[in-house]
Amino acid sequence: MHTEKRHKLVTAARGLRREATPSEELLWNALRGRQLGVKFRRQHVIGPFVTDFCCHGRHLVIEIDGPVHDRQTERDEIRQQLLEDHGYTVIRFTAEQVETNLGWVIGSIADSLTPPLPRVGEGAGG
Repeated sequence: MHTEKRHKLVTAARGLRREATPSEELLWNALRGRQLGVKFRRQHVIGPFVTDFCCHGRHLVIEIDGPVHDRQTERDEIRQQLLEDHGYTVIRFTAEQVETNLGWVIGSIADSLTPPLPRVGEGAGG
């Protein structure tokens, strides 16, 4: 990707982190610090996109769809297909789901991370 374009995306991602929506803040507080056993990044650049949350180790992208996404379903489908073409699994939640049923959202994310990563010091036959 052209350096200038990437720089603009990274700058935009920083701004999005500073101006996170309530649902993004809620989910970030549940994902940060490897609480699910893996590292997530928020507002992370992948190719020409800024993803809401990304776990590179599992090639997992989590998107939170607010009301604006009701009007851009085709754009979201194209974006999702391009991310999947790069080897990422994309799971989507509505902002309402995050805000009203965070436990279910976290459970769904945890389910998508199975099988779990081996813990440090654990090996085959352990």
